[in-house]
Amino acid sequence: MEDTPDDKSLFRQAMADVRPLPTDKRHDHPRRPRPRRRRAADTDSLLGESLTMSPFERLLETGEELNYCSEQLSRQAYRRLRRGEYAVQDEIDLHGMSVARAREVLIEFIAESLRQHHRCVRIVHGKGMRSGPRGPVLKQEVNRWLRQWDSVLGFASTPPRDGGTGAVYVLLRRG
Repeated sequence: MEDTPDDKSLFRQAMADVRPLPTDKRHDHPRRPRPRRRRAADTDSLLGESLTMSPFERLLETGEELNYCSEQLSRQAYRRLRRGEYAVQDEIDLHGMSVARAREVLIEFIAESLRQHHRCVRIVHGKGMRSGPRGPVLKQEVNRWLRQWDSVLGFASTPPRDGGTGAVYVLLRRG
């Protein structure tokens, strides 16, 4: 729709007493920087970063980690255990032992840890790399055995720095 001469004159009359703002009170908005085009190398780099995970994140993604939390253990305490925030007071390495021998040694270790009032211990069971198609035998047995002890409040696979899925932190009940 086009303005007619009457519309223009009506507008001028309506605006007759309007004065322009002084220029020193005008607010200029800073100009936004122009977006720059990403190079292919930048795009590849960003894609690579988004697809990489820390070793501990990878550990949690595999489903190979061991986790157990009894009803007596708070979620907060269990989170701290998983993060490795408790001081490890003793540890044992069951690598290369037969199942029967590992069970004996583990029973003795837990009993001694309880006698010494240890709160957190580490058990290295291995990842079962040489177990063949049966999978990690000692790891599965340690998982089963620890769940049977009333004195075990919880356990969790360790971060890579302490053995990853080849070891667990165990939180024991205080005597």
